Amino acid sequence: MAHMTSAALPSLTVGFDLDMTLIDSRPGIHACYEALAERTGTFIDADLAITRLGPPLAEELINWFPAERIEEMGDLYRSMYPTIAIAATPALPGAREAIAAVRAAGGRAIVVTAKYEPNAKLHLEHLGIDADAVIGDLWAEQKAEALREHGAGVYVGDHIGDVRGARTAEALSVGVATGPCDADELRAAGADVVLPDLTHFPAWLADYRPARA
Repeated sequence: MAHMTSAALPSLTVGFDLDMTLIDSRPGIHACYEALAERTGTFIDADLAITRLGPPLAEELINWFPAERIEEMGDLYRSMYPTIAIAATPALPGAREAIAAVRAAGGRAIVVTAKYEPNAKLHLEHLGIDADAVIGDLWAEQKAEALREHGAGVYVGDHIGDVRGARTAEALSVGVATGPCDADELRAAGADVVLPDLTHFPAWLADYRPARA
């Protein structure tokens, strides 16, 4: 085992959201909605849809399809997603470095997302982002289930739903203003810390560790 400084916290677990926190999923999701529209002959405003990423897929699909077709359309979207969205989706600046900073602190980095779990794992594999655990299909307060199960003391996300999940889990909420919610919205929702993006996370974590040690 590597030598640990007194500042290192072996028990530190940090959770990260996926869409618009670790990855810029807008290009891939945009392409997938356009493909779904073409396949079904249904108008979907993909430009609008990618401005409100975060909540579960069904909450977006209900804007374009009748309620009785949401499950079917969700299954179709998820089946098309790997071939359309994965390669089109880049990591956000600082994503890999943020995960590495947690590891360097002797901690674990997990991903807790509303995205369909198999597709979330495909994104991370494609981008070479190695999380200690990936838990999908959880939104807002539901995320607290996984955060508690894995003992996460910090949760990083771009949406007020992520703030609610962190607070429900009694974890420190770190907001990043890279998604649909700006810094003021994240603060108003109760984020403990708000960063412009993940490139600021390693420096924040370096200050946070000694305070907790």
